[in-house]
Amino acid sequence: MARGPRKHLKRLNAPSHWMLDKLSGAFAPRPSQGPHKLRECLPLVVILRNRLKYALNYSDAIKIVNQRLMKVDGKIRTDITFPAGFMDIVSLEKTGENFRLVYDTKGRFKLHKVSDKEAKYKLCKVRRVAVGPKKTPYLVTHDARTIRYPDPEIKENDTVKINIETGKIADYVRFETGNVVIITGGHNIGRVGIMMKRDRLQGAHDMIHVKDAIGRPFLTRIGNVFVIGKGEKPWISLPRRKGIRATIMEDRKERLEKNKKN
Repeated sequence: MARGPRKHLKRLNAPSHWMLDKLSGAFAPRPSQGPHKLRECLPLVVILRNRLKYALNYSDAIKIVNQRLMKVDGKIRTDITFPAGFMDIVSLEKTGENFRLVYDTKGRFKLHKVSDKEAKYKLCKVRRVAVGPKKTPYLVTHDARTIRYPDPEIKENDTVKINIETGKIADYVRFETGNVVIITGGHNIGRVGIMMKRDRLQGAHDMIHVKDAIGRPFLTRIGNVFVIGKGEKPWISLPRRKGIRATIMEDRKERLEKNKKN
């Protein structure tokens, strides 16, 4: 066995939601270690080259990043394989564009364009609340942020609204029924709905009952549920479908209509 961390990633083993074609080489950009897992992120090179089409190839993407033109959550990133993940704000000052990374209903990352006002904050799920050295309370979020002295009312699974400029908590929303949520994993990834009920199961994952805007109910694990607003109003703008998954027949009908127009 080889020693040390792996430094390469074969194209066929890359996450399918990156949507890389098979014939453009043997390898894919392997994300650096960072705030998001390898299979739950989008490297900056994939964003620039494959999504936004601002770079024609890998070397073009390197030139853009080395000019310090790209920010993730308000910080300039010069690492071409830096992992941007769910809820991150990607900013390009040269073009005046801001994008929030959210999932679509097919489990792919969508670069959702947001206004300058909305780009000033992001939502983070609380993964852990604990007490550190010298009895300092802190919490850890889904994007690996450690925030000291949070509001004592904030518990695990709650969502905090973070000011990107200061890194401090501006507001929070409780993980409770009646709030709007987005699903971040599993079969229902990308769907948005209202949390209806929580089944507490001893020795197993708690299950959450969710109902979407058109009344379709579904069930998922507690770890896949991310609260995005109080009541029925989300704190962030959502992509085109607003988190409503179309059935196979609805999807087919939409594609046929689109082809007719073209």
